[in-house]
Amino acid sequence: MDLGLTGRTALITGASQGIGAAAAHGFAAEGCNLVLTARSVEKLEALAAQIVAAHGVDVALHPMDLSRPGAAEALAEAAGEVDILVNNAGAIPGGDIFSVDEAAWRDGWDLKVYGYVNLTRAVYATMKARGRGVIVNDIGNAGERLDADYICGSTGNAALMAFTRALGGKSLTADGIRVVGVNPGPVDTDRMPKLLKKRALDWFGDESRWVELLERYPQRRMAKVEEIVDAMLFLASDRSGYTSGTILTIDGGITSRNSIV
Repeated sequence: MDLGLTGRTALITGASQGIGAAAAHGFAAEGCNLVLTARSVEKLEALAAQIVAAHGVDVALHPMDLSRPGAAEALAEAAGEVDILVNNAGAIPGGDIFSVDEAAWRDGWDLKVYGYVNLTRAVYATMKARGRGVIVNDIGNAGERLDADYICGSTGNAALMAFTRALGGKSLTADGIRVVGVNPGPVDTDRMPKLLKKRALDWFGDESRWVELLERYPQRRMAKVEEIVDAMLFLASDRSGYTSGTILTIDGGITSRNSIV
């Protein structure tokens, strides 16, 4: 299926690893030019070299910490006109209400929750002036499958779900901009073993037992990053042109069942 994304420009945050890096490869493979940001200069440069060699698209790098005041606005100005924004940067800590202190809670939200809101606000303004654009928020299924052992993430993700639906419910009619989201469940990235080790320590008193938790997942595995990115690509394309204010959950059915994972 030709998604018709060739020649468009996608701004992807948290692009140095995990879903963000996979999204960069995916959008480049569809012919998109890229604007990539993350904290690590070295990882971004290595990723850009791979993408240029494989796909020959233009790749602009803007390494920065989006949790810093003014960073989102500076990134939007540097990026210029973009057709697609993929909000992906975030690393909210695992743990219950007693193990996540105020400083860690605020750090997690400054990057993911406020980072998404601030960058959306800044990029939306440039999209509105042109009357078109797509914003894809990578959120997480903990926002609908509320989890007291991931309370900071569940609460932040629920806020971003409301943000996506509220803005996306109006944006297409008012400004020609689509705002959509994806809610991945556990995804096979470097981040997941860290979260599962914390949960194994809390549940079993032994972080080395984290692999046992995989038995609770559909097909006894985490999602592949490509399974998330392919959905992003479709949602960002004109093939999904009547979709806004919608969030697609990709978790193998975890959210639709009652057992604890």
